[in-house]
Amino acid sequence: MSPVLTATAKYEPKTFPHLRGLKGITPVQIEEHLKLYGGYVNNTNILREKIARIVDAGEAGSVEFSELVRRLGFEYNGMRCHELYFDNLTGTPAEASRGLKAAIEESFGSWASWEIEFRKIAAMRGVGWVILYKDPETGYLSNHWIGLHEEGHPCGFIPVLVMDVWEHAWTAYLKPTERAKYIDDFFSNINWEAVGGRLGL
Repeated sequence: MSPVLTATAKYEPKTFPHLRGLKGITPVQIEEHLKLYGGYVNNTNILREKIARIVDAGEAGSVEFSELVRRLGFEYNGMRCHELYFDNLTGTPAEASRGLKAAIEESFGSWASWEIEFRKIAAMRGVGWVILYKDPETGYLSNHWIGLHEEGHPCGFIPVLVMDVWEHAWTAYLKPTERAKYIDDFFSNINWEAVGGRLGL
């Protein structure tokens, strides 16, 4: 069982050594992206401390409290989405397992149908995330567009494959208009073992 994180305990940035040697996505891009991720971890810690102080002072329910709580959702999900994103990338990708392929085919009809839909969502204008989720009620998989980090997540669904499509995910090595190249690079580096693991496969 994981320890309970108190208001004074700190989240620590995770390390992702498997991000070395990615195809297309450069080390500079990863370095800059990890700095941004570190900012989400730091801001999550700061907000949790501030909220705890306000509660201890008997001022919960104030305007400041409300705005800090709203902001915490953005920073916390920014931290978690980036961790899932980095975890499902690797410089040494293996093929998706038979079980993972079967799960995707059962939900989408074919692997190709799933991939086309996922890629088309990733190509949509705007910043956000593309996430393949598992519905724990039915077991089915579905692709979703998530705008801001904290908006649009289907309640209780399990993230399976997470793709960052905020422009900061590629603009250290590509132009803002080269999203299509980044999508190809993302697919070249998917850690299918990690993805399958999220489904227990």
